[in-house]
Amino acid sequence: MRVSELRFSLADVAGVRLVVSPANETVMSMWALADPVRHAVHLPWIDRARVTLRRPEVAVRVRPLVDLTRPQRWLPDFLTPAALPNMGMAEQLDQIAATPPAVVVRDLLATTPNRPLSQFGRALLGDPRGLLPQLVDAVRVWYDEAIAPDWPRMRALLDADVSYRAAQLAEGGAGRFFEQLHPSLRWLGDRVVSDDPFERDFDLRGRGLALNPGVFANRRVLWNLLEDSMPAGAYPVRAVGTFWEGAARPSGDPLARVIGPGRAALLDLLDTATTTTDLARLTGMSAGNVSQHLTALHAAGLVVRSRQGRHVLYRNTDAAMVLLRASRGG
Repeated sequence: MRVSELRFSLADVAGVRLVVSPANETVMSMWALADPVRHAVHLPWIDRARVTLRRPEVAVRVRPLVDLTRPQRWLPDFLTPAALPNMGMAEQLDQIAATPPAVVVRDLLATTPNRPLSQFGRALLGDPRGLLPQLVDAVRVWYDEAIAPDWPRMRALLDADVSYRAAQLAEGGAGRFFEQLHPSLRWLGDRVVSDDPFERDFDLRGRGLALNPGVFANRRVLWNLLEDSMPAGAYPVRAVGTFWEGAARPSGDPLARVIGPGRAALLDLLDTATTTTDLARLTGMSAGNVSQHLTALHAAGLVVRSRQGRHVLYRNTDAAMVLLRASRGG
């Protein structure tokens, strides 16, 4: 079995942080667009994104990004830089734009054992200083056109995951945290072993590790491990299964007509155990309003609650799932 190993010092364990990366979502979304079967959970978004990409003015400007993100192709690491807390898309675009030409070349060459470079990739390899702005523009346009309309809901989902994982790290320590982060990860005392095809042996050297949940990271943890920059990794976000389904529910939803739109919206999100705070972020309702709805749903036997550390988690009961399946036409 092929594996990667990340070696930690005490400083690295203390330097693990959880962040949200809009650049990662923007770049990795191209994989879903190119391979809808592998990313079937995102079909509602893929249908809309394909319409967007067929617009000539978008297709021309986004082409450099499309060329560098073909299915099954390794990404050049400079396209997904490690984010800092509360960093927005503009700051991450500045990160990509500031990549030294030598790093652009190195990262492009690192992808060639996996697949040959695309036409734009070969051109960028020959003129990184001249063509990098064109690539940055492609990322910016794709974010504005395909990601930004859904970003508030994406951000709420990602923030909810960060809160959940931060509590795991605080309550269970690094070893338990990494083993719960993804089934492919194991903690062996001073290192993380990752079952993946990348075969990296990497010493974090006191720089810590930035980890971001990813809506479009669907199979494994994807590492960004460079000797001269902040190490990072993207892992699949929790509760993505009904994310687009919830976004597409019509205002005339039959369940909403029976129990009210607020309570129906909460049941839509409670296939996975979630906190009141996270539900408020996901729906845009106040925490007080969410709490009132949850109290009523709990009294009706439609949700159950459980405690995990300092957090109270709510989840649908079997009765709620029957109602949801019926209203969804299942």
